[in-house]
Amino acid sequence: MNIRFSYQSLFNTLCKWVLLGGLVGVIIGSTTALLLNVNDFLGNTRENNSWLIYFLPLAGIVIGFIYMNFGKSNGSDSAKSNNLVIDSVHGNKRMLRRTGLLVYLGTFITILFGGSTGREGAAIQMGGSVAQSVNKWFNVSNLDTKLILMCGISAGFGAAFGTPITGTVFGMEMVALGKLKYKALVPCLVASFIGHYVTEGIWRVEHEKFIVESVPKISALSFTKVIVLAIIFSLVSVLYSQLRHGTERVSENYLKKNHMLRAFIGGAIIVVLTKLIGTEDYNGRGLDMLGQSFKEDVPTYAFLAKLVFTAITMGTGFVGGEAIPLFFIGATLGNTLHDFFHLPMSFLAAIGMIATFSGGANTPIAAFLLAVEMFEGKGIEYFFVASLISYIFSGHHGLWPSQTIYEPKSRLFHIADGETIENVEKKKKGN
Repeated sequence: MNIRFSYQSLFNTLCKWVLLGGLVGVIIGSTTALLLNVNDFLGNTRENNSWLIYFLPLAGIVIGFIYMNFGKSNGSDSAKSNNLVIDSVHGNKRMLRRTGLLVYLGTFITILFGGSTGREGAAIQMGGSVAQSVNKWFNVSNLDTKLILMCGISAGFGAAFGTPITGTVFGMEMVALGKLKYKALVPCLVASFIGHYVTEGIWRVEHEKFIVESVPKISALSFTKVIVLAIIFSLVSVLYSQLRHGTERVSENYLKKNHMLRAFIGGAIIVVLTKLIGTEDYNGRGLDMLGQSFKEDVPTYAFLAKLVFTAITMGTGFVGGEAIPLFFIGATLGNTLHDFFHLPMSFLAAIGMIATFSGGANTPIAAFLLAVEMFEGKGIEYFFVASLISYIFSGHHGLWPSQTIYEPKSRLFHIADGETIENVEKKKKGN
């Protein structure tokens, strides 16, 4: 009797998670398809009308107004972007259902007028918003609410990049360093795969392809080079994170969290930098140069320019994602290091792309799986090592200060379990 009851309970629970995860996946797959198609249209519109960049400061005022007037409720602030999603999973905040609409609108405005941003942030936050709506519709318990939010993250990431396996793990790995939330495996898997197939299969969205032409033969020398490169890319990810959060902290402190004024000034700085450099290659998503870095030489300073442009854009209150900018930074830096390390160009760009993302997002397993899915399993030994090395050497820094440190990356760091990245950095500065 007890055995029968246990199997029946297991079957009922699986059915519940398949249905809820599937519902989230269908909705997020459709909204992500909308996000990608509109972003492509707006990006092309900006490229064909270079004068739009001059309106970026005014666009910042609009975004700031939207978030100041509609983005806050009961202590939750949609301007905290992915951090709000993470805090909601931990139960520290409540995800706002309107956040998805706000972040989509903000991302569209940012891309149209030339802010340097990506897209996965919008997809993840929409995933969190949809998950919160599902929680309310079905009156889900507090414990299950966290799992639904995680499957929203998975659906958003898997659909945005066409990588359902990565999306599954990313939803479980993103919220805490050193721990995978296996309780969320079924809903994350279902949501990510259904979200991906709805985006590609039903809405016919085509994701970008990055081809690794050749991979160096396995040798001690090649692994040594990859390890050194991974350390370099991890430090670059730290540089980006520190500059991005430093920009946010300074602009909020001096301008008293006036998001309209912050974004206006940030937009004006981006306009000036764009004109000084003389190109709009570092505005928007930068997908053209990202693809170019796998095939031919790009400017030596490209990685640094994108790093600065994105840190200012995101740090002053514009909206979007940071995965694609990290891809750009890592791939173009790998391209630049091609002549120094004497490894295939496309391989170096790919290693840079994955290792920089791993160090910035603190998701080494998801980063490795991303390489497997994006590059069709080529050079998996190298990507596995690069993802782990970058994760370790980036220390307790990252894109999302709300990430909880379940276990420190090493005993050498002397950090208590359960701290957040934000608290760790504050204590360091206090010392």
